[in-house]
Amino acid sequence: MKKFKNAVLICATAIALMPGAVMAENADAGHGKDYRTFHVNGEIDYGSVADSYSAELVMYLAGNQFMVMEELITDFQKKNPDIESVYVETIPPGQILKNQLLKQGEIEGQKTAMNPDIFASVNIDHLRKLNGAGLMDQHAIYIHNKLELMVAAGNPKNIKGAEDLGRTDLVQSHPNPQTEGIFKFYGSEMLKDLGLYEAVTGNADCRSCWAVEGKTWFTSRHHRETPDRIEKGEADVGIVWTTEVVHAKAEGRPIDGVAIPAPLNKQDKVNYAIGIMKNGRNADNAARYLDYLASDEAQAIYESYGFLRASGEELTLKPL
Repeated sequence: MKKFKNAVLICATAIALMPGAVMAENADAGHGKDYRTFHVNGEIDYGSVADSYSAELVMYLAGNQFMVMEELITDFQKKNPDIESVYVETIPPGQILKNQLLKQGEIEGQKTAMNPDIFASVNIDHLRKLNGAGLMDQHAIYIHNKLELMVAAGNPKNIKGAEDLGRTDLVQSHPNPQTEGIFKFYGSEMLKDLGLYEAVTGNADCRSCWAVEGKTWFTSRHHRETPDRIEKGEADVGIVWTTEVVHAKAEGRPIDGVAIPAPLNKQDKVNYAIGIMKNGRNADNAARYLDYLASDEAQAIYESYGFLRASGEELTLKPL
């Protein structure tokens, strides 16, 4: 049986990581799954931040793969039962880099380890910064993703594609440009490709805010706040990863997706990069995990959640 921590602790943990941030009206919006410890006996601890110092494998990963981790880590531990505890953090990687790897971070008043065994990001420049700091030597590309529009079930606003983001009758919810790579590096580029960036964002640089009053909302911390806003009738559409649509529909949420064709969906640019931290405690276990990520089983699990497989060449470790 999974062991659930006090819900108050979970919500407080999510808020504490970003001082001063105003959370979306839904106090959780999936944030409770940001910090998990997976045990080989099947138990999952939520919010046990101290495990970042003691687990037998510690990973800080881009938050948009949160939905995959339970199935993935369960399969990994079945194949590696001697690795009894795996601590996984899934939040925006820029936030991890700045606030937890390059300086001491705290969650709920608890310090977090600055030396996870593995770090992954949707922006390879994050890994290059670690290389410049002497903290990482090699990397691999292990999955891909693509942009999609999330809408209410049945697409009541009849949104046909990304060009419709220029419509004035839509209330939009998009990832914030300060901490969320999906928008900072990809969503914003797509809007610029379409000549819609200024109209949609008002050139705002903020989070938990109306970028354009009453028309475009920038999320607080996660693009997975967007389905909550759509469900509550507070937004009509939002830029998300395809995997967010797949996950929401799998959970039976009243959500649909509107595909964005390549190259606007950025599928040729969205590369998930991963590497082993040189100052981590469990280098051998980290290496075993990267070997596992390159397996057909791991790639198939990611693919089942809407991710795109990496090639054998991409999965081969290379210098940064």
